Amino acid sequence: MGRKFQKKKQVDQLEIVPVDENPPLPPQRKSDDVVPKREKWVNKQRVLVFAARGISHRDRHLMRDIKTLMPHHRAESKMERAKTLSVVNEMCEMKHCNKAMLFEGRRKRDLYMWVSNTVGSEGPSAKFLIENIHTMAELKMTGNCLRGSRPLLSFDSKFDELPHLKLLKELFVQTYSVPHHHPKSQPFVDHVFTFTFLDNRIWFRNFQILSEDGGLSEVGPRYVMNPVKIFDGSFTGKTLWENPDYVSPSKQRQILKKSAKDKYVNRVEQKVQHEATRPVKAYDGIDNDELFDDEDPIATAKILAAIAKKKQQENEQKTPKSALTKKIKEKQLKAIKKVIDQKKAKVTKRVKKV
Repeated sequence: MGRKFQKKKQVDQLEIVPVDENPPLPPQRKSDDVVPKREKWVNKQRVLVFAARGISHRDRHLMRDIKTLMPHHRAESKMERAKTLSVVNEMCEMKHCNKAMLFEGRRKRDLYMWVSNTVGSEGPSAKFLIENIHTMAELKMTGNCLRGSRPLLSFDSKFDELPHLKLLKELFVQTYSVPHHHPKSQPFVDHVFTFTFLDNRIWFRNFQILSEDGGLSEVGPRYVMNPVKIFDGSFTGKTLWENPDYVSPSKQRQILKKSAKDKYVNRVEQKVQHEATRPVKAYDGIDNDELFDDEDPIATAKILAAIAKKKQQENEQKTPKSALTKKIKEKQLKAIKKVIDQKKAKVTKRVKKV
């Protein structure tokens, strides 16, 4: 028996129509539809600003001033000294922060500041010694700026020349700059943060912009950052750069104490030398000491007359001043005549040769 072959139906192929990138919007929108919001706040940088236990009142006021200048900061309670610095990365992760600024005090005298990038604990992080601290309340400057306004960042030309300053510049830009359209920020730019590199230190100043011509007025605070080290990771890792000119404050105080000790040693040595070189016998008497031996006025008058006669005789024996001046003039004339005769003799010799 033969098989019956059925004819296959031809299937129409679908045409591939390119999707329109900008489809037309519907003319009407239902009330239940959610309106899509376009987020303007894209750069969501958050900085965790806090301190460890042991900072002084001035350091605490400086930290408070920095918080007022940075509306994108997140606050945190004081960290215990027993904790290691690597715990800061976990604290930043819990607070949803990607930058950290830690103030660490030593002996209620010295203040160290850590600035770190804590995203994935990758770093880098930098350690600074803060010097010459002056807070806003202490300075009482004439400048003023709006709370929460966005600042301009001004850097010295040295930040584009030295490699470690290039890294610090990028770190400062990401920590100090306020993100655009931040919820706690104001849409104004009315002050400038200046970072100047001088004397192997970074000088921080905050100025109010008075006019477009460049008129400035200082607001505060002001402090100096002495860079100590730059690490590869966040609060850990290899040392990328170390300041060769850095001397710790405790070492400086030790040097000052030694210099004060040397002053005391020098003073004692001078006393010993004075005692050793002091003469045993008294000095010889002055001239005419015999006048004070006898209280009789007639005897003293006779002695004075005898002294006057001696001086007169000595003066007579000496040549008078007029005779001395004559002798000096005669010697000068003889010397001048000799020079004139020598010049004449030279001139006559030249004439004879010719």
